[in-house]
Amino acid sequence: MSTQGECVTPARWSGAMEAALYGPGGFYVRPDGPGPAGHFRTSVHASGLYAQAVARLLLWVDAELAHPEGLDLVDVGAGRGELLAGVLGALPAEVAARVRPYAVERAARPEGIDPRIRWVAAPPERTTGLLFANEWLDNVPLDVAEDGRYVLVSPDGTESAGGPVDGPDRAWLERWWPGGGRAEIGRARDEAWAAAVASVERGLAVAVDYAHTREARPPYGTLTGFRGGREVAPVPDGSCDVTAHVALDSCAGPGAVLLTQREALAALGVSGARPPLTLASTDPAAYVRALAAAGEAAELTARGGLGDFGWLCQPVRLPAAWPGTTAV
Repeated sequence: MSTQGECVTPARWSGAMEAALYGPGGFYVRPDGPGPAGHFRTSVHASGLYAQAVARLLLWVDAELAHPEGLDLVDVGAGRGELLAGVLGALPAEVAARVRPYAVERAARPEGIDPRIRWVAAPPERTTGLLFANEWLDNVPLDVAEDGRYVLVSPDGTESAGGPVDGPDRAWLERWWPGGGRAEIGRARDEAWAAAVASVERGLAVAVDYAHTREARPPYGTLTGFRGGREVAPVPDGSCDVTAHVALDSCAGPGAVLLTQREALAALGVSGARPPLTLASTDPAAYVRALAAAGEAAELTARGGLGDFGWLCQPVRLPAAWPGTTAV
């Protein structure tokens, strides 16, 4: 597969996505690219409240682990390291001093990033703490099927029918996306998430993403592209992001908790409630700041938007998967 536009044999979508996103000159790895923030708006970019919420989650994990000497914070699909920088800045100094931050990213380390952040290509082994993957799994390449056959795609986005879906992919579809029609085979995402969770010796692994469950799979799939802040056709030539929503329920392991972002952030202290009007007269500057924060919180938790994202919370040798719950 090539990202340079020459004529090649059509490939399955997984191979086309891998080349377009991560191959030579790929969308996510080319050094002259603006990074994810230049093409789409994630929760990380929407508000610093998001990093503050993740910092509170890390503090909870730290307490559940009885405050280990070294506390790992692993950001999978770290982009340009914005979330890690925000979390480190939101932590109490005495906790930040114990944190070992890792940015897991296939792109090269950007200039000017906090020297405390370790830039790695894969999650380190045997970590203790929090592994957090914000909008990572939706960019893990996957295959697409239609009417029981693999869908092939050319670099210009033209699709054609491939061979019959068989083996583990067929078994995955029968269990997790029954009914025929067009489907996105999430087995590669299941395996990628299982490998990430396996790197955690003790702690919590959290995946946050566009998601759907078995009871509400989209009948025509979700594969799409983004470029320059606009949704575009998913053309796998390296010129745009290529993404598909995640079947988070198929990724979940024993004891996992599935939440909406709205539920998760509410539990972590993010509220879109407007400040009391009395504050406007007693402390106008504080009222303006609180009003701005409420607006940002509302965006992070909005129905039909970021608030509908799924949070998959997977405990590993931890008493609970989420504050107020008990591990099964």
